[in-house]
Amino acid sequence: MNKLFLIAALTSTLPVCAGNISTIQPTFTEWHDMSVNEVNRFKLHTNYFAYESAEKAMKGDKSQSANYLSLHGAWKFNWVVNADQRPTDFFKTDYNDASWKSLNVPGIWELNGYGDPVYINVGFAWRGHFKDNPPEVPIKNNHVGSYRRTINIPESWDGKQVIAHFGSVTSNMYLWVNGQYVGYTEDSKVAAEFDITKYLKKGENLIAFQSFRWSDGSYCEDQDFWRLSGVARESYLYARDANVQMTNIRITPDLQNNYQDGQALISVDVKGQPIVDFQLYNANGIEVVKSETDFKGRTSGTVQFLLRNVKTWTAETPYLYTLVATVKDRKKNVKEVITQKIGFRKIEMKGAQMLVNGKPIYIKGANRHEMDPDGGYVVSRERMIQDIQIMKRLNINAVRTCHYPDDPMWYDLCDEYGLYVCAEANQESHGFGYNGDSEAKKPLFAKQILERNQHNVELYVNHPSIIYWSLGNETVDGPNFTAAYQWIKNFDSSRPIQWERAEKGANTDFYCPMYRTPEACEKYALSTAAEDQKPLIQCEYNHTMGNSSGGLKEYWELVRKYPKFQGGFIWDFVDQALHGKDANGVSIYKYGGDYNDYDGSDNNFNCNGIIGPDRQLNPHAYEVAYQYQNIWAEAVDLKVGKISVHNEYFFRDLSNYKLVWTMTEDGKAVQTGEVNDLQVAPQQTVEYTLPYDAQAYKGELLLNISFVLKTAEPLMKAGQEVAYRQLHITLPKYQYAGPAVDGKLKLQNKKKDTQISITANGVEVKFDKATGLLASYNVNGTSMLGEGGTLKPNFWRAVTDNDMGSRINIAYKAWHHPTMNLQSLTATSDKRTATIVARYDMPEVKAQLVLTYVVYPNGEIKVNQKMTATPGAKVSNMFRFGMVLQMPYGMDQSEYFGRGPIENYLDRRECMNISINKQSADEQFFSYVRPQESGTKTDMRWWKQTTTAGTGLCVVSDNAFSASAIHYNIDDLDDGEEKEQRHTQQVPKSKYTNLFLDKRMAGVGGIDSWSHHAKAMPKYEVKYGNYDFTTWLIPLK
Repeated sequence: MNKLFLIAALTSTLPVCAGNISTIQPTFTEWHDMSVNEVNRFKLHTNYFAYESAEKAMKGDKSQSANYLSLHGAWKFNWVVNADQRPTDFFKTDYNDASWKSLNVPGIWELNGYGDPVYINVGFAWRGHFKDNPPEVPIKNNHVGSYRRTINIPESWDGKQVIAHFGSVTSNMYLWVNGQYVGYTEDSKVAAEFDITKYLKKGENLIAFQSFRWSDGSYCEDQDFWRLSGVARESYLYARDANVQMTNIRITPDLQNNYQDGQALISVDVKGQPIVDFQLYNANGIEVVKSETDFKGRTSGTVQFLLRNVKTWTAETPYLYTLVATVKDRKKNVKEVITQKIGFRKIEMKGAQMLVNGKPIYIKGANRHEMDPDGGYVVSRERMIQDIQIMKRLNINAVRTCHYPDDPMWYDLCDEYGLYVCAEANQESHGFGYNGDSEAKKPLFAKQILERNQHNVELYVNHPSIIYWSLGNETVDGPNFTAAYQWIKNFDSSRPIQWERAEKGANTDFYCPMYRTPEACEKYALSTAAEDQKPLIQCEYNHTMGNSSGGLKEYWELVRKYPKFQGGFIWDFVDQALHGKDANGVSIYKYGGDYNDYDGSDNNFNCNGIIGPDRQLNPHAYEVAYQYQNIWAEAVDLKVGKISVHNEYFFRDLSNYKLVWTMTEDGKAVQTGEVNDLQVAPQQTVEYTLPYDAQAYKGELLLNISFVLKTAEPLMKAGQEVAYRQLHITLPKYQYAGPAVDGKLKLQNKKKDTQISITANGVEVKFDKATGLLASYNVNGTSMLGEGGTLKPNFWRAVTDNDMGSRINIAYKAWHHPTMNLQSLTATSDKRTATIVARYDMPEVKAQLVLTYVVYPNGEIKVNQKMTATPGAKVSNMFRFGMVLQMPYGMDQSEYFGRGPIENYLDRRECMNISINKQSADEQFFSYVRPQESGTKTDMRWWKQTTTAGTGLCVVSDNAFSASAIHYNIDDLDDGEEKEQRHTQQVPKSKYTNLFLDKRMAGVGGIDSWSHHAKAMPKYEVKYGNYDFTTWLIPLK
C-alpha cells in the first residue's frame, strides 16, 4: 500500500514581492556595479506554470492557458554602438519611436544586422581593446538595444497578479512598464521575472526594456562560446490569483528498502491559506496517491509520499510520475493547478564511485552549448529534441550544460527521454587566469558567484535528470567557491557537486579534470593516496576539433577496467559555426574572425563538435557511438560459432533487442541469422552459439554482429541498430603473385629521349628521365593519369586542427615536398617485363628512397617504394608514408574492401567494419568547417578506382593499406604553418581524382587540440625509419 505523510512547518507569511517598487528608480550604475546584480526581481522559484484547470495542467502546454500571454514577435527596436549613445527616455509613454526599426523576440542582435558575432575562447569579449578592470566594462563598442512594445492585457486578468517572464536576456536588462521603472537583472542564462501588477492598466500597456552588450556580469560569463546579445528562450506574461497561490514547490525524491520503494518529500510555500489537493499519477495516467492538505494559518508545509515497488528513473529507464497540485481557496474554489514530474532515483557517493540507484553508472557524456546555426542562442524545442535523438543514436547518456543553465525545456526533455545531467552555473572568469591573485578569487566576486549558483540550483532542483551540480567553469578556486559549495550542500544534500578548478581539494565531490591523458587517468585510478579517492569523471576530454577523436578507445578500455574511473564529457557536442556567405556569395559556416578584423578572435576553436552545425554527423561521431555502445559481443570459439554477449546497461535487460549476424567471405555475405531472444540481465554476460558453418569457405571470414531494437522506443525506431561488432573467423591472406605473363613488351630508352617508353599490345607506359616518375600510363586508349599527372611519393597531409595545435605541422615541415635528388635511373627488360629503378637522395630528411616499377604486358605495374633512414639522424616523424596517383577527374568511382564507408584512421577505426563499399570521390571527402585532411580509410585489402563505366585500376598490396580518392589537392586544402581564415567550401577542386595510397598514415589525435598531446599517441605515429611499401596497379576494362 502507498502511504502519505504530512509534515507541517509553521512560518511567518512572506510577501510575494518586496517593498514599494513604485518609489525605486534606476541609478544607471547597476550595469557596472558588482554589488547590484538584480533590483526588484521576483523571488526565484522552481520551474513550473500555474494553470487554471487540471485538464490543461496535465497537457502541459502553457501557451493554451488563459493565464499566458506571449511576448514573442516584433518589437520596436533601437540599437546604438556605444553605451553613452543610448536613449535615456525611450521608456516614456509619449516617446516617439516612429523612426525605430523592428526586431523579433526572441532574436539575437548580431544575427539580425546589429553588430558582429564575436568568438573568443580565453579572454573577455573586449580582448585587445579594453584593460580588464572589474566592475568597469567598456563604453566604446558596448552596444545597447532598447525595446518597446504595446501589449493588450486580457480583461480576464483584472484583479490578478501579473508576472513578466524573460527567459534569457544578454547581458542584462532594465525594465519599465507604462513609463515606470520596474527593475534590473543580470545572470543572462537564468529567467528573470518581475511582478508588474501595480504598473498595469486596463487595455493597452507599454513594456520597454534596455539591454547592454556588456555589463559587470560579463566578467562571470567568459565562456568559450560565441559572444552574442539579445533575447533568447521564452518571454511571456502570466497571471495568477492575487490572493491564493502556491508560491514555490520543491520535490526531493529518494529510494528506500534496497532501492525498491520510492519516497518523495514535497515542500511547498503558499499564500492565502489555501487547501491543496495532491494527486500522483503513474505514466499510464492512473492515480496512485492522493491527499488534501489544509494550509490554514500556515505559509509552508511538507508532504511526504511513500510508494512501494516504485518504478525508478534512470537515463536507461526514464520513468516519470506526474504530481498534480490543485490550489483552492477556503471555499474550495480552484485557483490554480500546478504539475511537476517526479522521477524516483537516489544518488550516492560510495567507495570512490558515484552510484545511481545503487549502481556505479558510466558517464558516456558530451558537453553541449545552446547553439543553432541560424538562431545562435535561440534554440527551438524541435532542435533540442533533435539533439537528444542524436545523443541516443550515439549512445550518449549524459550531458553537461556547459557552461551555464540551459533553457528549462532542455531539463524537461532530459527528464522525459533519459539523459543524466551535470547542471552547471553561469560562472566562468577564464580571462583572469588561474594565478593566486586572480580577480575572481577576491571578495568583489563573492556575491556574483554565490548568486549564480543559487539561481541554478533553486530553479532546477526538481529535475530527476540532474544528478549533480557544477559550480561553473575555468575560474580560479577559492573562498567564493567554498561559499557556493557549502550553500548548495545545505540546500540540496541529495546530489554531489563538481568543481573542476578545485582539482582534488575540498570544494568538489569528484576528481573532474580536463583533458588528462589515458596514462594520467590510469595513474589516478590505481592510486591509493587519500586525496585520490573520489570518482574520476573528466568534465572535458577527447577534444573533437575538426578531424579528431583519435584515442577514444584507450580511454574507454580504462573506464571499463577501473571502477574509480567512471567516464567523462567529450568536448563538445556540436560545432558552433553559424550559417553565412563569403564575399563571393558562397555559403559557408562562419567561425571566429569571419565577421571583422577588429574584434578579438580565436578562429575555429569553437568548432569542436561530435556533430556539425546543421546536426549532420561528423565522421568521428561514429567512433563515439561505437566506444559508448552498451552491448558487446566477443569471440569465445568462432570455429564453432560460440560468442559471448555482454550487457553493459545497469538497469535494463536485452529483451527488446535482437542479434542479427552475418558471415562474410572476402566481403560478401554467405550466411546470416538472428537470435531473437536475448536473455541477458544488466551487467551480465551470456554465451550463445551461432549456427554457421565456416568449414566450407577458404577466403577471409568475418562475423558481423548487430544488435537492433525489436520495437520502437522514444526517439528510436524499430530495427534501429544500437550496437555492433565485427570478429575475425579467419585472417586475410595478402597474396598476389602478379599476372600470368602472356605477351611481350618493348622497352625504349635512347639517350636523346626525355622519357623511358614501354609499349605492349594496347599498353603504353612512360617515365620522365628528369624526375624518374611515371609520366604516361595508357591502357587500350585510356589514360590512367590526368593531364600532367603522375604517381609520386607522399609524406604529407592537409594538416588537421590537431596537427596545427600540436605544432607538428611545423616540426614535420621537412616532409612537405622534401627534395628528391634523382641519383640514378635504370631501365631493364627481359621482354616479358620491364623494370625501372629510380634512386633518390633526400637530404632534408637524411634518407635514401628507391622507387621500383615492374611493368607487365597487360599494363599491370608493380610499384615498390622503399626508404632507408639514416641511423641516429635527428629527423622528425612524418604524417604518412605512401604515394598519390593523379588520375583523370572523371575516374572518380571507388569500390574497395576495407574499413568504411566513413573515413577512419589508425587511432579512430574501430567503428568501421571491414566491408565492400562503393563511393564517389566527392562522397569520400568530408566538408569540415575548416579545410583539412579527409577521406582516408584503413585496412584495405583492395581498392578499385574507375569511371562510371568501370574503366580504371584495381590496387592491391602485400599487406593492409590505407587509401582515399578525392577531388582536392593537399596543398589547396593545407593552410600552411598558421591557420588562415578559410572554409572548405572555398577550396578549389583539383583537375584530378587524387588516389592516395599509404602504407601508414598517422592517427588524428584528440586528447586536446593545443598541446603536444593533440597529436596521435606514439603507437599511432609514423616514426622516422625504414619503410617498404609495395602496391600492384591492375588495369580494369
